[in-house]
Amino acid sequence: MIRISGSAIPSAAPKLANKPRLKTFHATMLVTRAEEWWVEAATPEEAQALLAAGIGQRASLGERVHVEVDEMVEDAG
Repeated sequence: MIRISGSAIPSAAPKLANKPRLKTFHATMLVTRAEEWWVEAATPEEAQALLAAGIGQRASLGERVHVEVDEMVEDAG
């Protein structure tokens, strides 16, 4: 214990000694998002074909609807 102005304060050193050492982990994540896209087209069918081909502009990133850890690697250091 450390005493400061007559009050006892527990020392932080014993608490630090009991904590496990943290490691860094890297992961490949599979993330599914519900995104909003737009495209200019003459018909709904043409718009759907263009969007399916990856042509268009993303209007918003969207919410994550599913997240899955694919692969995890621990740093060697």
